[in-house]
Amino acid sequence: MRREIGRRGILGIGLGMAVAGCGTTPPPAAPSAPPSSPPATTPPTTTPPAPAGPARQLIRSESGRPEIALTFHGAGELSLTRRVLDLLAQHGAQATVLAVGTWLASSPDGIRMVRDGGHEIGNHTWSHGDLAHMEPNPMLTEIERCRDELARLTGGPGTFFRQSQGQYATATELAEAGKAGYGRVLSYDVDSLDWTDPAPDRIRRAVAAARAGSVVSMHLGHAATVAALPGVLSDLAGRGLTPVTAGRLFA
Repeated sequence: MRREIGRRGILGIGLGMAVAGCGTTPPPAAPSAPPSSPPATTPPTTTPPAPAGPARQLIRSESGRPEIALTFHGAGELSLTRRVLDLLAQHGAQATVLAVGTWLASSPDGIRMVRDGGHEIGNHTWSHGDLAHMEPNPMLTEIERCRDELARLTGGPGTFFRQSQGQYATATELAEAGKAGYGRVLSYDVDSLDWTDPAPDRIRRAVAAARAGSVVSMHLGHAATVAALPGVLSDLAGRGLTPVTAGRLFA
């Protein structure tokens, strides 16, 4: 969802917690050296790796291939998610779903349906707050909590991070995404406007702005998306544009 037209805070989703971690098994004790042997030396201390640098922002691809990425903000009723995924399958389209952490926690079957349908998965913060107005530490927590829940449910952190409530990432968002282990932040150049629940024709007109290489923002949790999607997919096919995952688009 976006802030460039003055809209803030559409989703009011509560917080939860799922933290993944791992420990290091200490090495076994070395046997005692005989008296004539030189004293054992202490193994060198390993310096922890430095935090990753800022993520790179992706907005549109310049590959020249006749492909676009349909990206969906992952939240909302599972019945709507199922209908969107069914429509994508009927049209042979692939998509990227950026999941909200609280949706993962409350409706884990949703992201499993996305995964089982062969679609790509990404991180869209834990609670979909106004990320750009957060301090760095709570911003990082938002990213990491969703990352860890994705890993718990799907076995991985997702391919991309996408900031919440903003079309484009700020420098701080890129820096904190990098610290959380994401090398790429997936922004977008086309907003379908489906989050306003308009008539299907308005969504189709908005997506008509997409060109080869575009990244289109859509949503799983809106009935208007379901109503417009068959026409959107037919329009793209008529223009010779193939919906692929963002990972494929930027390969």
